Amino acid sequence: MKRRKLATGFAAALAGAVILAGMTMAGTEVTKMTAGERTEKEKTEAPDAAADQRVDVMFLHDTHSHLNEFETVEDGESRLLGGFSRIKTLINEKKEESPELLLLDAGDFSMGTLIQVVFEEEAAELRMLGELGFDATTLGNHEFDYRSSGLANMLDGALASGDPLPAMVVCNVDWEGMQAAGLTEDQQLLYDAFERFGVRDYIVTEKAGVKIAVTGVFGEDSLACAPTCVLEFKSTVDAVRETVKKIQRQEEADMIVCVSHSGTNEEEAKSEDEILAKEVPQLDLIISGHTHTKLEEPIVHGDTYIVSAAEYGKYLGSLSMSRKENGRWNMDSYELLPVEASVAEDGVTQEKVDGLMAQVDSKYLKQYGYTRDQVLCTNEITFAAISDTAKRHTEINLGSIMADAYTYGVEQLTAGEPPVDVTVVPSGTIRDTYALGEITVEDVFQSFSLGIGEDGIPGYPLISVYLTGKELKTAAEVDASVSDFMTTARLYTDGLYWSYNPHRMILNKVTDVWLCDGEEQRVELEDDRLYRVVTDYYTSQMLGSVTDLSYGLLSIVPKHADGTPVTDFADAIIMDGDQELKAWVAIARYMESFEDTDGDGVGNVPAKYDALEGRKVVEESRNIVDLLKHPNKFFFLIVGAALAVILLAVLVIFLIVRLAKRCLKRGQ
Repeated sequence: MKRRKLATGFAAALAGAVILAGMTMAGTEVTKMTAGERTEKEKTEAPDAAADQRVDVMFLHDTHSHLNEFETVEDGESRLLGGFSRIKTLINEKKEESPELLLLDAGDFSMGTLIQVVFEEEAAELRMLGELGFDATTLGNHEFDYRSSGLANMLDGALASGDPLPAMVVCNVDWEGMQAAGLTEDQQLLYDAFERFGVRDYIVTEKAGVKIAVTGVFGEDSLACAPTCVLEFKSTVDAVRETVKKIQRQEEADMIVCVSHSGTNEEEAKSEDEILAKEVPQLDLIISGHTHTKLEEPIVHGDTYIVSAAEYGKYLGSLSMSRKENGRWNMDSYELLPVEASVAEDGVTQEKVDGLMAQVDSKYLKQYGYTRDQVLCTNEITFAAISDTAKRHTEINLGSIMADAYTYGVEQLTAGEPPVDVTVVPSGTIRDTYALGEITVEDVFQSFSLGIGEDGIPGYPLISVYLTGKELKTAAEVDASVSDFMTTARLYTDGLYWSYNPHRMILNKVTDVWLCDGEEQRVELEDDRLYRVVTDYYTSQMLGSVTDLSYGLLSIVPKHADGTPVTDFADAIIMDGDQELKAWVAIARYMESFEDTDGDGVGNVPAKYDALEGRKVVEESRNIVDLLKHPNKFFFLIVGAALAVILLAVLVIFLIVRLAKRCLKRGQ
């Protein structure tokens, strides 16, 4: 699999919509078993497990810089979760009964809280995995967020610290292919850093007398979600298969484990780690990262178990496996341990976290006039959970407040310029929600913690481009038709409102689109008029690749105010004096502006966010008139294609019948 051009966010989703519009997908029939079902099966079909071969494993993935506990919303309630000091306590408790514990992480250990702003200098996330005693980790897509130099500097910084570090395993980087073509400067930078750190295809470690080979892999969707990654990768299945063969030839391993940043999917045909399990059945265990999946029971294919423990260190995965007489392994126990306030903190671990976090104010926040613990406002509104962006295809208050913040932040800086018509916040850029009580600078940063700007400073900036009314209608259709297949493509907006019927034909689900001005007045969109649109730097690049990925079927071309296409989004970055206006800073300033309604000297989140505002209206109707009214060009294209297929089928049947009649006549 070679390095692909930018293909994530809603651009990738659009490509999927084009395919879905023209064909139906056939599923692959496979057999899944839960761990409980598997155990019962083993009792009747396999000999008793060997009493002296047992491995205990604890695992994490997608911790995203969440070294400290954090408050979030789950199941409609504010909860205090996570924290490496509490994870350390759980590990220590497990080690009392199993001293030789295998500890594994499946990548995306960085990018998600303020500690990431010293990612390059301090390598805090990797060092803290070492502090916990982790044996191995792998690379996730967010490890590339600070570009090649950022990742290289982080690896070097981790080595320079002298702290214990986990091994780094990833087997599918295509160094041979890149070297044959000639390494670019950035590729050479990473090659050298990987060599210094000792990144390997696999490691072999021994736990309780069991030799365990651990390999790692970087998934296809991970690459699609890493626009700044300059590396090329081999097929995950081919690379792991070859690595397993190498392990079997050169090592006397009793167990083979893969830490995979590929993930699972409810649709098995798209579930990368399930595909890996079926194609490389020699794997005994896959720790599955990337998709933030919480598997209450393992997925089992053959003798391979797939496990996942959600994101941000909210849970610590724990499992035990015993060896069968045929040499393979049975999972005897599996649980996801909640990392919550009832778990005591390990003091030594927390002290190290505090020392690393202390650098955030002086090295980063000071330039924006903030401190980490600074209170911006008080919140009495129950905001949607981050999981709701995937579960609910409608307007949510979390997206609305962020979209409003973009409008506020830009218009405060550009009072004399054309007003902002529309702001766009894709769900994939929202990283956390806002809990009840005080909202601090740290809370805001965690809600939008992505990326790095053209200035080399952490945080994606906001950008300003222009789209036509027709293109804004296309954006609404992207949300309505595509985001059920790729939930990171769901859009939340200020200024642009629409209604859609989920039962209508794909690419023709939107029933109405309009603008809502600052006085909440409805304004009809004009197809050829240019409207000023503000979004973040990451999303702007997704906008620009829509046309190419849909082969021209869908067209969204970001433009300058004079109508000329934007060729370099660095030219569209909104500046605050000599600084980029970071998306999180715009949100922080908006929250600072809230009126103090209870007289305590701190602003309060407006009550309007406690109710829906009609920004995205779902019209549930199966009435034939509602399903067919206002057809667009895609409706006619799809209907035309369907009719062509039907006519072709009729023609084939006609020819077969005619041929059969001729044969019968000749037979007579």
